[in-house]
Amino acid sequence: MRRSTFLAAATATALSATLFTGFSPARADGSATGPVLSDADGWYQPGMVYVTAHSDSPLTHITAHFYPVDAPDGAPEAGSTEDFTQDSGDDAKSGVWRAPVHLADLGDYRVTVDLEDASGATVTGALSPHNLQYRTIMRIPDLTATPSVPDYLHQQVTVSGTVLATDPRHPDSPVPAADVPVDIETGRGRVDATTAADGRFSGTFVPVEDSIALTASPLASDAYPGAIDFMTPKQYLHTIQSPVRFTASTHVLNLKQGASGTVTGRAEIQTTAGWQPLPHTDITLAGLDANGLPEYLVAETTTDSQGAYTLHVSSYNAAPNAELSAAAPYMPFQQVATEPFSLHVAYTTHLDATVSLSDKSALHVDNGYIYYEDARAHWPAKPTVTVQYSKDGKSGWKDAATIPIKLHYNKPLMPEVFARTFATKQTDAFWRVRFNGNPDLATSTTKPVHLYRYATRITGFHATPNPVRKGQSIGFAGTVQYKNGATWKPLDGGSPSLYFKPRGSSTYHYVCNVDTDKHGHIIGLESADRDGTWALAIDRPDGTDHYLNSARVTDYVDVR
Repeated sequence: MRRSTFLAAATATALSATLFTGFSPARADGSATGPVLSDADGWYQPGMVYVTAHSDSPLTHITAHFYPVDAPDGAPEAGSTEDFTQDSGDDAKSGVWRAPVHLADLGDYRVTVDLEDASGATVTGALSPHNLQYRTIMRIPDLTATPSVPDYLHQQVTVSGTVLATDPRHPDSPVPAADVPVDIETGRGRVDATTAADGRFSGTFVPVEDSIALTASPLASDAYPGAIDFMTPKQYLHTIQSPVRFTASTHVLNLKQGASGTVTGRAEIQTTAGWQPLPHTDITLAGLDANGLPEYLVAETTTDSQGAYTLHVSSYNAAPNAELSAAAPYMPFQQVATEPFSLHVAYTTHLDATVSLSDKSALHVDNGYIYYEDARAHWPAKPTVTVQYSKDGKSGWKDAATIPIKLHYNKPLMPEVFARTFATKQTDAFWRVRFNGNPDLATSTTKPVHLYRYATRITGFHATPNPVRKGQSIGFAGTVQYKNGATWKPLDGGSPSLYFKPRGSSTYHYVCNVDTDKHGHIIGLESADRDGTWALAIDRPDGTDHYLNSARVTDYVDVR
């Protein structure tokens, strides 16, 4: 069986038959004038033949002769017809003529044509370039789709029809064709069906597009060998795309690099029964390009049976300008609903600095640096870090100074450096350096360090014995203390510095550092060589410990 698609332009095809390669129009007596045969074909109309011809004078007589295609030359004809009437053309000089054909057997036949015009010119036995396909024609005249306009509540479409078989020997009596397979094309899919005894068939499908070109064709059948099947004309099926809406728990997510967030909500669709949950529908978050069109997928999920969803959003891709959508484009029964969204990823920053406090209550921030790793991150226009202090190192942080960072590299993994020294009254506090992040760079802080400088004093300082004999030992007494809050406490291990200024001199000379016990009492002896003033003080030129320098205390010793 040959399967074909036939269009309403069949007449134009026949009229152009003279252009077919290898065929020369047959003319009268080999002259350049007179009747010319272009084609003779059945045009797939059962029991009919159509002759296309022209001449210089009106054509007055046409006879078509039919021979089985496998008959040898000289074999008798299987039949002929001369009952032609003009089917198309402006006058009898040119056009298409039709005539009924009555043959005993089905099959394919060669066609020769005899032509005569009003001038008496004739052509005899002109061979048509096409054979006459004298076969059963299979058609579906009543293809129907129900519902004709599917919607969300009525998605399943039933396609039905009747296959009729027309024998060209009985062209006016088509009969239902039983047990004939039918191919139903549904756009991106297909459905198989088989006719019942009454020639009826049906099949169902659910559209996957909003517009479908629906066709059906009978297929090969043992009951109708060699039959010609016709594909039905296209029927365009258009679905109703219903409005969709959805909620979202947030339209902005600010995530740290490596973290994730969630968006929850519910999707609904509007139907003839009102708004109802929209189950099993895609919820997607996509980053947009400069034109506001989806460029890359950030996250996706599907609504459950009640239309609810939970969208898990990773921090892998930042999408400051994004779109949250319910349903996918080109869905057959639902429109796409969108909501604006913004996903910022604060990429990790690394920060370090050395913080110290000098005896002169100056805070030094040295060897500071900060950098980020991810190439998708970028510095703000004027980055800064803030030096902060707290009494307990846990809460109540206050800003002490802001240090601008001059960008030298502005690249990932390239540290940008900073330093600063400033005066402070906070001599007992925890200190840290903080980078105040933004939605695109994470906040980072250095580890808090406890910096303190306690006030110190020496009480009750005196030298004994006094006066003293030359060469004897002098003992020193007194107590070293530090002030914690409002209370003076003994300073164990204070190691104050001992100085001596000879009588008549204006300069103190360093002697040694003396010890203290756990009560802060001074422990030390020196040899008495000459008169002079002994002085004692907490004195840390390098400022490396936690105690401020004290005032010098003195005692004059008379050596005899």
